[in-house]
Amino acid sequence: MFRLRAPDARHLSHFLAHERTSPLTYTEVGASLREQMPTGYHHVRTSTTLPGGAARWDHACDGIRAWAAHAGAGVRVAPEHAPIEEGTVVAVIVRLGPAVALGACRIVQVVDEPDRYGFAYGTLPGHPEEGEESFLLTRAGDTIRFEIAAFSRPHDLLTKLGGPVARAVQRRATQQYLDGIRAWMTA
Repeated sequence: MFRLRAPDARHLSHFLAHERTSPLTYTEVGASLREQMPTGYHHVRTSTTLPGGAARWDHACDGIRAWAAHAGAGVRVAPEHAPIEEGTVVAVIVRLGPAVALGACRIVQVVDEPDRYGFAYGTLPGHPEEGEESFLLTRAGDTIRFEIAAFSRPHDLLTKLGGPVARAVQRRATQQYLDGIRAWMTA
């Protein structure tokens, strides 16, 4: 959903209440955490090594819990301190020049293992695209990697018409997510 101004607290509350009861807009739940993502979607998979080594594992996990990658990308998440739990519904708000993109996602899977931590969230009807994105930390030896994987396709007419622009926005946001978690690690 595209708007000319950011939603106020009242609008966000109504938006989230509606989206909490809505079904996901795709069927391949959890596929962003798998090696092979589904066909028929645009795919993104990228990663970075985080500074500080494995001694900073807990801090890296706290960054995921604090939505640091999103904040670093200029993506506002509401509610602000949404828990990383299956079923949590969040609004994601992104300024795109004079407009604001508003979308809703539900956390569909949480990974909480000794050497892997993160989550995947999927789109709800109030999102301009349909698909899923995952944010996953892995620890191996003295290295922590942060990986983002996503599959998506346009959900509404405006996003379909703006295909190349939507892909450019997604590429930029993905890079900013990586930069955001790296900034969290050095703060």
